[in-house]
Amino acid sequence: MFKRRKALSGSSDEPNTPAQPRSKRRRFWILFVVVMHILGALTSIQAVMSTRTSQGAVAWAVSLNTLPYVAVPAYWGLGQSKFDGYDLLRRSEHLANSEMAIRTRRELEEDNLLLVPQSGFEESESRLLNKLTQLPITTGNTAKLLIDGQATFDAILDNIDQAKSYVLFQFYILRDDELGQRCKEAFLKKAAQGVQVLVLYDELGSKDLSAEYINELRDGGVEIYPFNTTQGKGNRFRLNFRNHRKIVVIDGEVAFVGGHNVGDEYLGKHPTLTPWRDTHVELRGPVVLCVQTPFAEDWNWATGSLPDLNWEPKREEGGEVVAACLPTGPADTLETGTLFFLHAINSAKDRLWIVSPYFIPDEQLMSALQLAALRGVDVRILIPQNPDHLHVYLSGISYLEEAKEAGIEIYRYQPGFLHQKVWLIDDSVSLIGTANLDNRSMRLNFEVSMLMIDRVFASEVETMLEADFAKSQLATVAEYTERSLPFRFLVRVCRLLAPVQ
Repeated sequence: MFKRRKALSGSSDEPNTPAQPRSKRRRFWILFVVVMHILGALTSIQAVMSTRTSQGAVAWAVSLNTLPYVAVPAYWGLGQSKFDGYDLLRRSEHLANSEMAIRTRRELEEDNLLLVPQSGFEESESRLLNKLTQLPITTGNTAKLLIDGQATFDAILDNIDQAKSYVLFQFYILRDDELGQRCKEAFLKKAAQGVQVLVLYDELGSKDLSAEYINELRDGGVEIYPFNTTQGKGNRFRLNFRNHRKIVVIDGEVAFVGGHNVGDEYLGKHPTLTPWRDTHVELRGPVVLCVQTPFAEDWNWATGSLPDLNWEPKREEGGEVVAACLPTGPADTLETGTLFFLHAINSAKDRLWIVSPYFIPDEQLMSALQLAALRGVDVRILIPQNPDHLHVYLSGISYLEEAKEAGIEIYRYQPGFLHQKVWLIDDSVSLIGTANLDNRSMRLNFEVSMLMIDRVFASEVETMLEADFAKSQLATVAEYTERSLPFRFLVRVCRLLAPVQ
């Protein structure tokens, strides 16, 4: 009986093995929770001190203190807004004072290719652009609209085929599909002829690019590298930066900039978002030297070397377009993208038409748009009806009330997907490039935009956009106000998260 009772109660000298692991696990999780909340609190201080916008700082501070288990690793991977180690060569004393730079500027002045302040473009605006870009604003250029993918890549590949010295080719997305194969064949052909071919791609945007594709190009004499935003001690775990630029330059004589990437969907072959609506611009004249400058900076970051390029400015026959290249990015000391677009909005007197697939302006940009509408400017925003990212679509709905109250008209492009980034200001100023009207393009992406000042070219942009508006429908406030409470709450949450996307 005694033995049976002892067996039931358990022997005091036998360890209770199941209880000890449970106790250790409990202590581990308690310690984990405490450590993560301490890290969250400390990281929130870092976020408040360094995040560029108040909305972003608040969003990060709240999430870091309430959900540190997710927010802490997310912040250190996605929350940084300053890109370390990237040298803006156009601003470096060595390059700005080099013999090449001095000679190029002298030739621009001697050939009367530098902008002279004129009606419609005041001296103060010229000074502002020069300080933001550290690049000359030139005359003697031509600009040609390239509407949609077929026209764009036909022009690009035709000019690559005519290259004599070098091809600079940079895209956010480079795919190994039918269009990517056409580009690869063009590269290999020119490399075999002794033409220098330099290719840059964003390693995150082009994450599906095969090693076989890259190796075949390298074996054929093409120099191809990822931009690699995570290289460098300060950027190793920062996954939020992108090089979103799309630049092609041939021989320093012709340049292409715009919204297209290298993928079959940009030729209208997307399985669900066809037709794909996009715009590029072909430029000739001295502004081409400005376009190849950010490519040289990006190439220097990726490879540690500067390419040997043509820096002799050349007036294009019949060139009447005043043009400026606006490279912007997280390595800039100032928020050059935000500052420029604010200035563009504030300078509009009669008309401001903006086309962007992602319309998520911060408070200052939205206020500037409202002020423009209130002073009588025709402010129209054209966005896609069919989104490629649902959270972007939902965020955009939250602006309908604010837009309506100020007199801003927001239109939704109905067919396929709208991806172009185009501005038309009054009757002579147009902008075509890679930047969207959102936090990512303003603060996290390396972007490039082309500013053209010319009434004839602006009229062509006007005709193009009128055709786009004809395929669009005016958005109404009811899209937001007459929806269910859960839907409206989701819309507001998406907008709240916009600064940290």
